[in-house]
Amino acid sequence: MKFCSHCAQPIVERIPEGDTRPRYVCEHCKVVHYQNPRIVAGCLVTQERHVLLCRRAIEPRHGFWTLPAGFMENGETTEQAALRETWEEARARVLQQQLYMLFNLPHINQVYMFFRGQLADMDFAAGEESLEVRLFSEAEIPWDQLAFPTIGKTLRQYFQDYPTQHFPVRMSDIVWPRKPGNLNQ
Repeated sequence: MKFCSHCAQPIVERIPEGDTRPRYVCEHCKVVHYQNPRIVAGCLVTQERHVLLCRRAIEPRHGFWTLPAGFMENGETTEQAALRETWEEARARVLQQQLYMLFNLPHINQVYMFFRGQLADMDFAAGEESLEVRLFSEAEIPWDQLAFPTIGKTLRQYFQDYPTQHFPVRMSDIVWPRKPGNLNQ
């Protein structure tokens, strides 16, 4: 960020009075431009012992497999975002979705929320952001071709929980070292 979105004057990075973190501040109009974590919402879509995965048609991680998920939009709930992303990426409809996994990724300023739900029907297909979409059993999952650590952790937890059919909401932190003073990392 180089210019204030309120008055178009140059901004500086400093710790505002009464705060403890560096922020982008407009010295002209005094607006503090807070930057907050972004929410990624998606679905772990299941059909009996199978899970629905999408092969990414976009960067980052083009060609790798993922759960249908993406950034939450203003004006929608996390559940609505997860269902929208599932439709956009896999053209799949989901029933009985419940929050299942929550990951905090402070090193990239993101929070991932995965809802677990059942595939409503077998009518699914690759959306614009997917090369292909298919159901995988645990043995068929391309574990070494998963796009992100959150995907592998969610899938492993699901297959661990499946025999008991007990799927509590779980939270996990994925923390990597940050470089001091880098607000965009």
